[in-house]
Amino acid sequence: MPSFDIVSEVNQVEVRNAVDQCNKEVANRFDFKGSDARVEMNEKVLTVFADDDFKLGQVRDVLTGKLSKRGVDVRCLDPGSPEKISGNKVKQPVTVRAGIEQELAKKIVRLVKDSKLKVQASIQGDAVRVSGAKKDVLQEAITLVRKSVTDFPLQYKNFRD
Repeated sequence: MPSFDIVSEVNQVEVRNAVDQCNKEVANRFDFKGSDARVEMNEKVLTVFADDDFKLGQVRDVLTGKLSKRGVDVRCLDPGSPEKISGNKVKQPVTVRAGIEQELAKKIVRLVKDSKLKVQASIQGDAVRVSGAKKDVLQEAITLVRKSVTDFPLQYKNFRD
């Protein structure tokens, strides 16, 4: 029975490269001379540091530009609220979301079932598996999900015949 998986993955190597490029550009820019503006990366959280809110926005813009140039979809970023550190300095955590959350997975399954296509959708951990009798119906399911879910980056992998 043909099937495919709907997943949401982020290439961590490209994220690391984009963070390195962002830090290099911020260190060389004239408007950041003498400031403590930088981006640090832990497991799935990027922390943006800056001297004030304006510079925080500038560093975030540079980061999103570098991420998009490296092919990382910026819709997977979930910015937290800026926090004050000592003095005027601020930091902001930005979470890199990977995997489909339970709510979105349920929404996708409900969407596929309500579409009256002859396919079955099931949640497999942080992915959604869609299976059907024919490849054409599966391709219709892919186009349906592509049109409906636009606020989160999805990939369609593991197509089996």
